[in-house]
Formats: sequence, C-alpha cells, structure tokens
Amino acid sequence: MKLRKLTSLGITQFSEYLDLLENEPSRLPPIHLLEDSGCSASVAAAADIQHRHFGTRYAAAEYINSVLTKSGEANLDSDVGMWSWLTLFYFDELCPKDKSGNRYPRERAAYIPEPQNFQRYYRHLLLGPHLIFRAHIDKPKRAMAVLCQPLHLIDDIIAQLAAYQEIVSNKTIIEMATQLYLDPVSGGKKRGAGGKGPGSPRRLTTVLDQFDVTWDLYAMSLSEFWKLLPREFDKFRSTT
Repeated sequence: MKLRKLTSLGITQFSEYLDLLENEPSRLPPIHLLEDSGCSASVAAAADIQHRHFGTRYAAAEYINSVLTKSGEANLDSDVGMWSWLTLFYFDELCPKDKSGNRYPRERAAYIPEPQNFQRYYRHLLLGPHLIFRAHIDKPKRAMAVLCQPLHLIDDIIAQLAAYQEIVSNKTIIEMATQLYLDPVSGGKKRGAGGKGPGSPRRLTTVLDQFDVTWDLYAMSLSEFWKLLPREFDKFRSTT
C-alpha cells in the first residue's frame, strides 16, 4: 500500500471510533478510512508501506524512518493526518485485542498527535519513537532505554525521560539512561527500573533538573555525569 494521510474528515471519524471503543471494546477499527478518497489523501512522492509486527518501539521507528526517508517528503513530523493514518494502519499492534477480542485504548494523544504540546506529542505511540530515533540518528541504539518497550506501552521510563525535550534530545543523558536502565542481556529494562524509588527514572529527572541550575547539561561528558550522579543510582550502575 502507498503511504497516505487522513483528511480532517478522516481524523474526525477515527476520533469518533476511539470514543465508541471505550464503551464498545470489541468494535472493529474503521480500516476503510485508509483508502477512502474522502477520508484520506495521498502523500506527495509517497513510498510503499507494509503491514508488519514490530515488537518494539525501536523496530517501528527504524522502519518508519526508512519509509519516510524514501518518500522524500519534508516536514512530515508535524503532519497530524499522516501519523493518524499510520496509527490506524498499525492499529492492531498499537491497541491490541485481549484474549476476549476487546481493545482498551489509551489517551487520545497516543493515537492522534497533539503537536502544540511536546509533553503530549511524544506520547503518540508511533511519532514519539520516531522523533527519538531521529534525534539520535547517528547512533539510535543509545536511546534504547526509551525505545526497547513494546509499541503499545508507555512505561515510567518513557513517561519520565521522553516527556522533556532537553533530556530526550541530549545524547549524553540518554546514553547514560540507557546504560542505567537497559538490561544488555535481555534487551529490556532492568528489574526495578520502572519504579518510583531511589535511582528510578523519576528521580533521574529530578536530579538532572538540579544539575541544570549549575551546569550546561549539553556540554557535559558522560564521565562528568557519572561522577556527579548520587549513590542512589549505584544499584543500576553496578549491572551495566
């Protein structure tokens, strides 16, 4: 299929479906919108896009980045219609059915982007990973702390780190977070990394906010961060 985007009418109908889904969890997604001429439109120089199961945010971001690069289209990161279309295209993985065939959607921003608010923009289940991948395009695996998760989930690591542009776009900080919270053996997060106690991502954002008062966080090296990091983070550092 060729990459497309939802029109205003298509976004409205998709949004109405999400409203209905909350009370009718077995309701089928309106996939007809994907090719309906009144509800979707072509993207200039659109590339081919394939149905596939990604498994992780990283795999989705890597593939979608390759598709958008081939399209040659500029300014797609802010195209609400295209990202909404992609959400519907991959809806089975973004809002999976449970064993009873029911779907339980997240907040609306997870499916229809809100570009006017970065803290909600990143919560889009496809655009969020894509923006992070692109911010670290020279070495995207440094951001695995916020890209290793299943595509339909937003855990506390993502909620705490990806919500702040000054954190998620900082190459050194995000590499430190990956070394802290990513299990290099399993490829998933370390045990306890999603908690709210000492050494957690929640505490890391607080500590970094304190550092920012005194230091230029973009100018600091990884070794400088390690020296300043409180001992409460040692339980994660010891297993890096």
